[in-house]
Amino acid sequence: MKKIGLLSDTHGYWDERYATYFADCDEIWHAGDIGSVELADQFASLKTFRAVHGNIDSHETRTIHPKFLRFMAEDVEVMITHIGGYPGKYDPDTRQELIKHAPKLLIAGHSHILKVMFDKQFQCLYINPGAAGKSGFHQVRTLIRFTIDQDQIKDLEVIELT
Repeated sequence: MKKIGLLSDTHGYWDERYATYFADCDEIWHAGDIGSVELADQFASLKTFRAVHGNIDSHETRTIHPKFLRFMAEDVEVMITHIGGYPGKYDPDTRQELIKHAPKLLIAGHSHILKVMFDKQFQCLYINPGAAGKSGFHQVRTLIRFTIDQDQIKDLEVIELT
């Protein structure tokens, strides 16, 4: 069983509550627009850190963190990207990846809009954790925690940073 801390769109902003809320997590996943290599390193100093780059990230960040990241977590195939769109309105590159092989869990960022939904067409759970940083139009900063237990994704919790 793995407990996951998920966030996106930090845009270089560090909040000490990230460490607090993710303290009992096994891994931290970031869906892009990290903001700096230094911020990525700060997350990586806490836990196993998996991330993709976003559209605001530097060339250096892009060389370290890919556009698409696929991996297994327990018995769940995961795909993370930054500009993914959402079910029914996927970004063309994301749609091509899904057509090739859909994961069980698709995570995207970019929109700054928290969204969790099941995609019936690709038979996968879609999660956008919203935005955890201060840059952007969002009113509430959000994080997500959840558990992967064998092939089950469960105990999803939304955390609002007010």
